[in-house]
Amino acid sequence: MPEGSYRIAVSEPGLKGLASPLANGLYGSLVIALWGDLGAGKTTFARALIAAAAGRPVEVPSPTFTLVQTYDVASLRIWHFDLYRLSHADEVDELGWDEAFSDGVVLVEWPDRLGARLPAARLDVGLDFSDEDASARTVTLRGHGFAASTLADAVVQAARETSLS
Repeated sequence: MPEGSYRIAVSEPGLKGLASPLANGLYGSLVIALWGDLGAGKTTFARALIAAAAGRPVEVPSPTFTLVQTYDVASLRIWHFDLYRLSHADEVDELGWDEAFSDGVVLVEWPDRLGARLPAARLDVGLDFSDEDASARTVTLRGHGFAASTLADAVVQAARETSLS
């Protein structure tokens, strides 16, 4: 595993628990790419992250059909993209993709749909099903760029200090 890349085994509540330390480190222009198979927990994680950033429960519908939702929390706007139904990367232009970078934090489900348009500086959050427990996940965090790598380090440190399994 490359340096700055971490794998953490978590239960379903632990998956939601990872959102809190991540929410504490959000900053404008951060891109969080959520990787994983259908049903792996990308939207669950996004919901938990948005609620943690808001500091309160927030209704977060899946953007599968709307393709993008925005949330104004604290001093940030969070853009939540679900690109599953895109057939070409350029379709994100119609969704406010460029505006999202200048305006806040960008959460992207199905980032592979972006191809070469996926920003190089980002935090990758990979979600994989556990072989031992159907409700558990293996989460891989990898920061690309100094700020995202620093954030990944902080999230992993917080996970080690609290039991998220």
